[in-house]
Amino acid sequence: MSTADLFGGSAANLIDGSDANGRNDVGSRATKLRAQLHHHGHQYYVLDAPTIPDAEYDRLFKELQALEAAHPELLTPDSPTQRVGGKPLDAFAKVTDRLAPMLSIRTETDTEASGAEAFDTRIRKELTLTDTDPLVEYVAELKFDGLAMSLRYENGVLVQASTRGDGETGEDVTQNIRTIGQIPLRLPVHAPAVLEVRGEVYMTRAHFENLNERQRARIAAGEKGEKTFVNPRNAAAGAVRQLDPSIAAQRPLSFFAYSLILPSKSKDGSGTISEKYLDGLIHHDIHTQGKALDKLREWGFPICEHTEVVKGSAGLVAFHQKISQVRDALPFDIDGVVYKVNDIQKEMRLGFVTREPRWAVAHKYPAQEQLTTVQAIEVQVGRTGKLTPVAKLAPVFVGGVTVTNATLHNEDEARRKDVRVGDTVVVRRAGDVIPEVVSVVLEKRPQDAQIFTMLHQCPVCGSPAVREEGEADYRCTGGLFCSAQRKQAILHFAHRRAVEIEDLGDKLVEQLVDAGVVKTLPDLYRLGLTALVTLERMAEKSANNVLVSIEKSKQTTLPRFLFGLGIRHVGEATAKELARHFGKMDAIMDATVDQLLQVADVGPIVAQSLRTFFDQPHNREVVEQLRACGVTWTEGEPTAGASLPLAGQTFVLTGTLPTLSRDEAKDMLEAAGAKVSGSVSKKTHCVVAGSEAGSKLDKAIELGIKVLDEAGLKKLLSVD
Repeated sequence: MSTADLFGGSAANLIDGSDANGRNDVGSRATKLRAQLHHHGHQYYVLDAPTIPDAEYDRLFKELQALEAAHPELLTPDSPTQRVGGKPLDAFAKVTDRLAPMLSIRTETDTEASGAEAFDTRIRKELTLTDTDPLVEYVAELKFDGLAMSLRYENGVLVQASTRGDGETGEDVTQNIRTIGQIPLRLPVHAPAVLEVRGEVYMTRAHFENLNERQRARIAAGEKGEKTFVNPRNAAAGAVRQLDPSIAAQRPLSFFAYSLILPSKSKDGSGTISEKYLDGLIHHDIHTQGKALDKLREWGFPICEHTEVVKGSAGLVAFHQKISQVRDALPFDIDGVVYKVNDIQKEMRLGFVTREPRWAVAHKYPAQEQLTTVQAIEVQVGRTGKLTPVAKLAPVFVGGVTVTNATLHNEDEARRKDVRVGDTVVVRRAGDVIPEVVSVVLEKRPQDAQIFTMLHQCPVCGSPAVREEGEADYRCTGGLFCSAQRKQAILHFAHRRAVEIEDLGDKLVEQLVDAGVVKTLPDLYRLGLTALVTLERMAEKSANNVLVSIEKSKQTTLPRFLFGLGIRHVGEATAKELARHFGKMDAIMDATVDQLLQVADVGPIVAQSLRTFFDQPHNREVVEQLRACGVTWTEGEPTAGASLPLAGQTFVLTGTLPTLSRDEAKDMLEAAGAKVSGSVSKKTHCVVAGSEAGSKLDKAIELGIKVLDEAGLKKLLSVD
């Protein structure tokens, strides 16, 4: 699965989120934030390869929440604020049968004592407590830097362990979790017949260092495929996701339990999130979070000793300060503490928002900092062409790991901080993930310190690097030609909303590119069975499945093909408008800026981006080679100014249609000029409903909106 597969849209556009017409309004900002959060959520939760600090993710998330609160019309069903995040990897069986979803906890990024005070103030307000009412009691815990895990027990036996995944669906990692000695395989006979325990799998710092020492010895001995790990969290996550449990058993993992889920008293499994989470506890005479932890401890689960029941904001502040003083001495990594209202009845009153409980919050600590020197400043090219200056540092131990690189973000940031080669700098491992240079210690600057100058050519492919008006970043214009962007270009091309090559996922693309088998998009269509079966974990059957998917992808549409090229700022909607307006690929490639500006959804920035892309001979050559490899699409006459039959009408799709996928139905409606929305309102013209249609169908009937089944949709569109 490609990274872009999660959210649709041009890979470059997704990370930058620039508006198609270059506008810098509130709507554009919300779109940009959603795209960034989707991308970084996938990197962090699914791939265990974060590219920004936790603190930066939290800042972006908070900004999006504020925008959507101030402008409710901007809220979309796919907003990260409406869901937990990320999807599970396909390497493990999927787990969907949970007593309650694994939701996230809201993060308080104010690292000072006021963060705890603000949480207590909000809780008292929502409980309508006055100054004369008793203090609220809380359970205060550590925020572990590990991997969230759900353990399901039936009749006292561990039957399933699953990762968070997207909250509703996780990965079945039972065999690997059984290797953790701290996790009971059988509970006492007095435990409930069915229960789920939520907790954190982690690796201690000592075990992490020992593991990396063994890894370095294996690398020195010439063992292939071995690597050292970045931090304990990544090492733990990698162990949990090992397909071979014997390998997981060799990596020392630990576990802390922090939450108990018992079956809701609603026998059919229905009910609100609050009921799924909480009324099962009350039903079993567990009325506080503290008592739930006592039960877990009684049943043999490890509970962190740094867990306390405190009262009021003063108790929260004291706990936060106490843990901050012992943080570095802990045998494991944390990045904050967690506060939960202790009384379950009060939690029921407070309830949940879509993504998180109102009765709990994670309170972060300030990022850790150290001094070191800048030995060089190099420019790295990201998967989407972004040029990033990176400071090469004298090795320094920060936040539990040895740091040798730190990002300078972009040219403006490097100049603002005035970072020079030879400088002594303050390095922060923000959010315990990616190091950054915070500031320069000017009194230690040597006389021969070298000023950084940004490159205007890509250091990888030599293509011009441009910085668009209003943007902070330089970008390589090499596109399909630049080897640094090769993997992302291929994954985006194979995206399900582009040409769709179903069996071409991240791991396979990585192998194909790293082995030099695929260097350009047309190379995909020249693949043979022999090249594929030599790859790791690629049997003949799997290789044949890949070849079948590639062959199937040759039959596509002009909008999908255009979108699949990954042209900066050209997302799905823009690709569709271009295809409708010009009708033919050659007409799009040859269009002048003025002609492109006549297309709906195309502004000066998009028009110039298209021209920059197609003015480069190597990009045109890729298009021609793809045609020569048999990639085809239907072309037609330009529809500029033509009236489409469903123009101006809004449709909503719900349920499962007999023969059409949701994407196919959406494509058909949009081709007829309709807008496809994710929610039903008075402005909706028609709802297309399949089997298991839910609340959207109910609302359509309530509002008297026309409802069609698949047959009715095909009749409306005159499709056989």
